[in-house]
Amino acid sequence: MPLNLDPELLAATGNSKAWPFEEARRLIKRLGRLKDGADKTVIFETGYGPSGLPHIGTFGEVARTSMVKQAFEILTEGKRKTRLICFSDDMDGLRKVPTNVPNQEMLAAYLDQPLSRVPDPFSDEYPSFAAHNNARLRAFLDRFGFEYEFFSATECYTSGMMDKTLLKMLEVYDQVMDIILPTLGSERRATYSPFLPVCPRTGKVLQVPMIERHPEKRTVVYEDPETGERIETKVTGGAVKCQWKADWAMRWTALGVDYEMAGKDLIESVNLSSKICRALGGTPPEGFNYELFLDENGEKISKSKGNGLTIEEWLNYASPESLGLYMFQKPKTAKRLYFDVIPRTVDEYFQHLGAYPRHEPKQKLDNPVWHIHGGAPPQAELPITFALLLNLVSASNAHDRAILWGFIKRLAPDATPETHPKLDELVGYAIRYYEDFVAPEKRFRMPTDQERQALAALGLALAEAPGGADAAELQNIVFEAGKSNGYTKENLREWFRAIYEVLLGSSQGPRFGSFIELYGIENTQALIAKGLAGELASGAEDNLAER
Repeated sequence: MPLNLDPELLAATGNSKAWPFEEARRLIKRLGRLKDGADKTVIFETGYGPSGLPHIGTFGEVARTSMVKQAFEILTEGKRKTRLICFSDDMDGLRKVPTNVPNQEMLAAYLDQPLSRVPDPFSDEYPSFAAHNNARLRAFLDRFGFEYEFFSATECYTSGMMDKTLLKMLEVYDQVMDIILPTLGSERRATYSPFLPVCPRTGKVLQVPMIERHPEKRTVVYEDPETGERIETKVTGGAVKCQWKADWAMRWTALGVDYEMAGKDLIESVNLSSKICRALGGTPPEGFNYELFLDENGEKISKSKGNGLTIEEWLNYASPESLGLYMFQKPKTAKRLYFDVIPRTVDEYFQHLGAYPRHEPKQKLDNPVWHIHGGAPPQAELPITFALLLNLVSASNAHDRAILWGFIKRLAPDATPETHPKLDELVGYAIRYYEDFVAPEKRFRMPTDQERQALAALGLALAEAPGGADAAELQNIVFEAGKSNGYTKENLREWFRAIYEVLLGSSQGPRFGSFIELYGIENTQALIAKGLAGELASGAEDNLAER
């Protein structure tokens, strides 16, 4: 908790418009309205359903909630005790088989069983499918250094932690039904109950109506849907679990949750759960509804479908900090989450990190890296962007870190993997990203007559460039080669597009002067010659890095 802020930075927290501070202020107002708000430990919660592999949306909720928790701790000067609970609803029944996991037939045999009793389809390493998914999520959260407590619904129900609130749910059963039933269709109304009994005969989590309720005996009665037998069961000790809207409210009440955010698609669920929470004698938490992550087709990301990026996939091609930036940016704006966003996000992260030391106190608090790094961003000035690295890999066909470092030393002679470990990480990410996404999509083409003339002129101009020409001088040479061959100010963008498509096999690319400075004038001349000769368009795979 970064409470060792300098006085100017601490004073600026009251004026910061960064959304985590805005959320923290709303939470402080909520606590001021509670009878015990001044003394209670402040509980932040995130919820997760392990019916499928954890996806980036799950991570994003923990990351964003952690940012609000941090802002709250700063605004209250560390005088309030706080906890972040990551709650896994692993007692829920398996309602459908995810399409992105192995052993589908085996899983189908366990439909309606609690997720904590469904075997792990991947291996016998974990006792259940829920335990496997819980472990994966915890590994990601631990890697990012989040401070949290992990709660399992199965453990909470069976240990008796929820018993007091479950008994209250039984007491106000009719009120809960009055809240939920008007929102359901006629068929669902006939079978709905806030309690889902766990069948002692089959172990399934049943969705059946309650025939009788006995608050004095702490029991409910239902009919076994297969045998027709009337079963009386306790509502405590894990004999039942709650339907998820009732479960959400029960959890808020039992744990005293003060803050929990949710996706925009759950606005109505938040409203209903808030009403149930009040019926249970609790106070609904503060929070906001964030927009959803979409895949490249604009569809909602689903853990059962496996569309969109996984956490592992992002971390295979970029740093954890860049993922943190993606989560910080515009949480109330729908964003597409697919591989193409990674390079841009990586470079934006380092731009924010490089600018941080130059900021005034309020700007520092509004800078995403302050929130990503817990108020203590590291120093990391990079002499080269991730986008430029990708294009360097593309032009050189270099699959070896040492070769790329040879090029980097043109721009930063004193840089080494040891002195610039973050840059060395980017080198590895760039190679993997290029091999998996850029190389398969490269589409070189032959130049038009005008483009051929301009490229030839560029090659000749580079031959006359001074040996120590920097990126700005080289960029001017590129501009002049285009302007002197028919490209005007209005269509100069087409000249650069031609460079990228003919020489790099892509419609977009880096600032070409910076690329030449890094790649080298002679190498760039050789690249132009190959483009003019048609060797790139014909699919030749000469390793230019060996030149």
